[in-house]
Amino acid sequence: MFFAVDAGLRSYAQNRIASEIDAKLPAGVTGDVDVAIGGTSVIVQYLTGSFDRVELTAPALSVNDVPASVSIVATGVPTDTSKPIAHVDGAIELDQAALNTLLQTALAEADAAPAARDAEVELGTDEITYAGELSVFGLGIGYQATATPSVTADSFVITPTDARVTSGAGSLDVSGLIDLVLGDEPISLCMAGYLPQGVTLSGVETTPARARITLESSTLTLTEQSLTTLGTCSPA
Repeated sequence: MFFAVDAGLRSYAQNRIASEIDAKLPAGVTGDVDVAIGGTSVIVQYLTGSFDRVELTAPALSVNDVPASVSIVATGVPTDTSKPIAHVDGAIELDQAALNTLLQTALAEADAAPAARDAEVELGTDEITYAGELSVFGLGIGYQATATPSVTADSFVITPTDARVTSGAGSLDVSGLIDLVLGDEPISLCMAGYLPQGVTLSGVETTPARARITLESSTLTLTEQSLTTLGTCSPA
């Protein structure tokens, strides 16, 4: 009897948490969040004031119309939602088309790498490539650049490491064009503006299929204010 009641309460608690999170998603974020409560008896966990482990998954989330898959593991989740969760680890997965949509804004605004503007990025294993064309003395010259992905606490960063001319150079000296493609500074995409304040980026991995950006927090609560107050990025 106890186990049946406990299972029923676990299901109720999972649905209740999912409903509250769905209702408190930041502006521009839509989708359904599934919740799974781990650990031993939910009744015992509730009486001690904290859930051992709560997993949140949203395989079809939309962030400002950009599709993303999100997974979160929270440990030490207080039943009092005003108290911070002990620790949160998570990941955001973006396919190539979604990453292109997000990066185009950053590329268009990146003074350090004007050659990358309007270029389409292509994902590889722990690298990103992008190709485009620049006009030199009225002559269109194609190029391809290779970059390394990384993160800071608030931003996704791509640092061009190599570039080559692919067409149209003829006998022109293209050293200046290569320098232009490489740029002086990495290209940075602010991610904090899509995440609750206090959530920081911790790493990134890329494959030809997707980019996986990991994140963490030890200050997040499940209150509406915490979930809907988005972070900001440090000035470049």
